[in-house]
Amino acid sequence: MPNKPPARPAKPSRARSPAKAANTDARPAAPVKRAARRPTSKMEPPLAEAAVAAPAPEDASRPADAGAAGREAPLPDFNLLSRNLAQLIGEGGKVIAAYFRPLENGDVGQPGEDIARMTATLGRIAEYYLSDAQRALAAQAALSRQFLDLWASTLRRLQGEPAAPVAAPDPGDKRFDHPEWRDNPYFDFLKQAYVLTTRWAKDLVERADELDPDTRRKAQFYLRQLTSALSPSNFVPTNPELLRTTLAESGENLVRGLRMMAEDIAAGRGNLRIRHADASKFTLGVNLAATPGKVVYRNDLIELIQYAPTTETAFKRPLLIVPPWINKFYVLDLSPEKSFIAWALAQRLTVFIVSWVNPDERHAKKGFENYMREGVFAALDAIEQATGERDVAAIGYCVGGTLLATALGAMAATGDERISSATLLAAQIDFTDAGDLKVFVDAEQLKAIERKMEKSGGFLEGAHMTNAFNMLRPDELIWSYFVNNYLKGKEPMPFDLLVWNADSARMPAANHHFYLRHCYLQNDLAKGRMKIGGRRIDLSKVKIPVYELAARDDHIAPARSVFTGAKALGGPVRFVLAGSGHVAGVVNPPGKAKYQHWIGGPPEGDFDAWVAAAQENPGSWWPDWLAWLTAQASAKVPAREPGGGKLAPLADAPGEYVRVRV
Repeated sequence: MPNKPPARPAKPSRARSPAKAANTDARPAAPVKRAARRPTSKMEPPLAEAAVAAPAPEDASRPADAGAAGREAPLPDFNLLSRNLAQLIGEGGKVIAAYFRPLENGDVGQPGEDIARMTATLGRIAEYYLSDAQRALAAQAALSRQFLDLWASTLRRLQGEPAAPVAAPDPGDKRFDHPEWRDNPYFDFLKQAYVLTTRWAKDLVERADELDPDTRRKAQFYLRQLTSALSPSNFVPTNPELLRTTLAESGENLVRGLRMMAEDIAAGRGNLRIRHADASKFTLGVNLAATPGKVVYRNDLIELIQYAPTTETAFKRPLLIVPPWINKFYVLDLSPEKSFIAWALAQRLTVFIVSWVNPDERHAKKGFENYMREGVFAALDAIEQATGERDVAAIGYCVGGTLLATALGAMAATGDERISSATLLAAQIDFTDAGDLKVFVDAEQLKAIERKMEKSGGFLEGAHMTNAFNMLRPDELIWSYFVNNYLKGKEPMPFDLLVWNADSARMPAANHHFYLRHCYLQNDLAKGRMKIGGRRIDLSKVKIPVYELAARDDHIAPARSVFTGAKALGGPVRFVLAGSGHVAGVVNPPGKAKYQHWIGGPPEGDFDAWVAAAQENPGSWWPDWLAWLTAQASAKVPAREPGGGKLAPLADAPGEYVRVRV
């Protein structure tokens, strides 16, 4: 299972990147002094001199603002360094072996297809400019002019004069937080050269307005992957923090990093599966997915969990949660203080949740309709047996919300009124503005995915979608961890949300094919062309009240897309915009009040106009949703224990399906 207001309110702080390395800028007890020298107009990497000695404090000829250029660098232990270099060779061999081992059995697909698509797309941009000499000359002149300004600025700094930056990074860019990126002219030049080149390339794509929108969107996406990978912060020789860490540890950080890389390639069966969190600190049923309950129903696709009440009375109408099948259900039941489920129980709701099977070859032909009938409808039948209630409120999250909306359309077509109230969390119905994930969906790529699923036995590995989501935010979700894990040699921090994110699930071929083709590629659900069981799904016939939540910084279900889709529903819709992204905007407990939310009436008119007129409210959207939900059905009954109805408990929560790993 992407995470983002009136007059565009300030963005909340981004999710934390991996913990920074401990300060390794420790000075030697007795630094060796060298003779002062005059400043030069040539830039030299500072470690060449700083690794041997630092300039004497009284060296007045040193440029005044060189700052970190003259800082002492830690001296390595050369005996240890030589041993670590030998270990690096050994660990490098393990990395290569881990990569090639699956290739011997033909288990890894051809990454060349992805590279070919990227090259072809960016080649279209190059052709656009090279086909017009004047346009190409203007683009080249713009870059040359900026580099001349940067050279002039750097020369002034080297001569001890102040100089304003020519191309400063964005304020929230944490890659260049280390002070030497600012204080050292050499690293400052690298940083600014990277920033201005990246912005220049991005501008070229944006101004290629004669190309079709799909090509430009793909070019922007691929360019973001390329520029993120080529950042000077990703390489030891061009990153001052990594240089100092490597010297201080005599290369041990790189040995640890290569060891972790070999382990992660092996875990990814030939593909680098970057670890985002230390999962060893978490155990399902103990400090993750730990809310007490029972599995009360099971079939080939789902386990249905009923949670134990925490109050003496409960609202009569039960609540069914339909999570996405792309990830495990327990994103809504993380640690106790973040658990939406535990909070809902405390508000006197009777909570059931679907736990999807982690499919294999046996489920290859389970399609979208199977997920609706054996998932949503089977859960409704089981809830009636467990509680005696046919009147149910339902929540659908992400693709679970798309499935729930489809089920509502199918129920409206047959007069099935068991769901009286629905909540869609970061769920798309209309895929016109579906964001960067559409980059992965065209006729050619669908065929490639189908070939991959057929080769694997009729399902798509969960890592495929996890990698796609990570590529939506490569700086934060790929390269920050690459630097932390493999160059600093540091284990990532234990973080429940990222442990859940790495606990991916497979997808059966039939279901995934239907979803990509009829939602992302053809947008059939929003256009009223989707058919389930031979019946056309018309969402305008869905008249029940709907609470629609979008997340402002959502890269997976963009807020604009969610807003547009909400208009397809035929009943009253309460549209709410949450702060942050696809997960943090949803999992935002009232006790922490980390992100705000906006309320502005039904989803009518233009999205930007709705946003501009909306009222900002501090804290979580959860209490607003609870008031909306309980106002529709306020009757209460004695709280229901799992197993108290016609369904005997089958297992303790969180059940068995959630424990199946890929």
